[in-house]
Amino acid sequence: MPIREAAPGDWPRIWPFWHRIVAAGETYSWDRDTTEAEARELWAGTGRQVYVAEEGGVILGSASLKANYGGPASGIANAAFMVDPEHTGRGTGRRLAEHVLAEARALGFRGMVFNAVVETNPAVALWTSLGFTVLGTVPEAFDHPRRGPVGLHIMYRAL
Repeated sequence: MPIREAAPGDWPRIWPFWHRIVAAGETYSWDRDTTEAEARELWAGTGRQVYVAEEGGVILGSASLKANYGGPASGIANAAFMVDPEHTGRGTGRRLAEHVLAEARALGFRGMVFNAVVETNPAVALWTSLGFTVLGTVPEAFDHPRRGPVGLHIMYRAL
């Protein structure tokens, strides 16, 4: 499946699954009622590189890459990943992650940090398999809609 930099016209095809995933409230700490305009700014706003995995004209998933910090700490990246729930189980998340890690390295980032990975998110296994480690967990920081309060991992990997 090809992965490419997103074009401005891709957002209308990203938004439906972005909204579905965030509204479910299980894996992202963004407001479940985030508007489309707010979502677009969060995902594709200034300073972000956006990528899509596309197959047969269908966007299967997307990733957003940015500097996690500013100034002298701007060498550490942050990224977010979403795979359309209609297209999971095909390796899209791994392919996007490998691509974004390579892009972050090529852009000069020295490491990548995830600030708030819900500890019950199945993607924790993917991140671990790609070399990320859990630096710490903020206990009961996330109100999961089915499991109640669960922890948020801070994860890191050198590039």
